[in-house]
Amino acid sequence: MALTATIYNIDIDLADVDRGVYETLALRVARHPSESEDYLVARVLAYCLEFEEGIGFSNGISDPDDPPLSVRDLTGTMTSWIDIGTPEAGRLHKAAKLARRVAVYCHKDPVQWLRQLSGARMHRAESIAIHALEPSFVRALAARLTRRMAFGLSVTDGHLLVAFDDANLESRVARHVAGGS
Repeated sequence: MALTATIYNIDIDLADVDRGVYETLALRVARHPSESEDYLVARVLAYCLEFEEGIGFSNGISDPDDPPLSVRDLTGTMTSWIDIGTPEAGRLHKAAKLARRVAVYCHKDPVQWLRQLSGARMHRAESIAIHALEPSFVRALAARLTRRMAFGLSVTDGHLLVAFDDANLESRVARHVAGGS
């Protein structure tokens, strides 16, 4: 018998001062059995940090050639490719050819991966935005993960504050460029 996805209902009050985005999000996110909690948390954080009209989650592992998140315009054209983790240089090369904007949210230590990317040939490598989430922050948020949860997320100068009823978690997002630091 095949395992099915676990559905998470996450309500987020988003206040992204850096981009002037203030929204109340009601997300319904599916987690495939092969997906780690850390990866799910990174996807949710990336959704919030990239939130704009047209953003959406992909079909997941059933369509591995698509990014985990993307932004599409009203015609259905992909304008932003948003990846999670440490994608290979070839995938980023393809992404940069398909979308005007490419962003990656890494939830593990990115040092070795960035070193590998620096020697790789990628289309518009200097324009690929890499956002390194602090692994300890992602793990702490994953430890609080429940199938129905709510929190506030404030973003100011790259600083994240996740506010629950009983506790707060804080972190910074380090920014890098593919092929550079």
